[in-house]
Amino acid sequence: MIRVAIIGYGNLGRGVEFALRQNPDMELVGVFTRRAPEAVETQGATAYHMNDLLAKKGEIDVCILCGGSATDLPVQTPEITHHFNTVDSFDTHAKIPEHFAKVDQIAKENNRVSVISTGWDPGLFSLNRLYAQSILPQGETYTFWGKGVSQGHSDALRRIDGIADATQYTIPNTEVIERLKAGEALTLTTRDKHLRECFIVLEAGADEARIREEIVTMPNYFADYDTTVYVISQEELNQNHKAAPHGGTVLHTGITNESTKQVIEYNLQLESNPEFTASVLVAYARAAVRLANEKQFGAQTVFDIAPKYLSPIDVETLRRELL
Repeated sequence: MIRVAIIGYGNLGRGVEFALRQNPDMELVGVFTRRAPEAVETQGATAYHMNDLLAKKGEIDVCILCGGSATDLPVQTPEITHHFNTVDSFDTHAKIPEHFAKVDQIAKENNRVSVISTGWDPGLFSLNRLYAQSILPQGETYTFWGKGVSQGHSDALRRIDGIADATQYTIPNTEVIERLKAGEALTLTTRDKHLRECFIVLEAGADEARIREEIVTMPNYFADYDTTVYVISQEELNQNHKAAPHGGTVLHTGITNESTKQVIEYNLQLESNPEFTASVLVAYARAAVRLANEKQFGAQTVFDIAPKYLSPIDVETLRRELL
């Protein structure tokens, strides 16, 4: 059995608890939180304070980190990788090389494996971009997200001073997608492909003008997009904007000779973004433990890990039944 600890218990942590129930080769040691453990309502898992994590060191094979990319994971992944194998979903694309380098050094120094930036984007979409560009090198790759709730962007909003709660939707330009599928060659900016809608609840006395400006100018999140901000009540947010659908498309258009066009498309339609992301994290947690057992220490990404490490099924059966 692979013994797993969940670090942080929001929507993603709850999704990991659900996912572990579907993987009989894995067991949950507990949820570790910065909140008072008695205040955390899990789906049956025992909750501990983060201060108790090191005391459980001998009982944990891998920690799945479920914090946000804005402020949690840049600190938690390096710190926890000193002591445990780890998996995270760090999704600030521009900062992944920096995050990888920092975690890789710590993992190698401490004989740990840390799988960073997994989930579906970065993660599964990253793999499909790599496959498409390798197979059709004469072509262009386009990634579209949504329509759906971005957990990372919503978390970034909630961390702005004066915002009590928030949900952010990423909305793709469907007209552009259809034009690309039809074979048009388009030069697209980030702004051409998506827009963002932010629904925020302000704290009493918050400076709305300052908050709006901070949102639309936030680098790596909103500055490069047409972003609309709606100020609503907590009741309206709870009623209309607490579900977590998402999805998206990786589209690669290429040629195999001057007159033959080829299109590769990978699509996800998710009723629950955090639960699907959690399921990816759990599969890569299995891989992290297997790689650690093989002493392949250091940081890893989806580019580095062979698919066989993700499956609970032995490789002979995989070759016989899936290949």
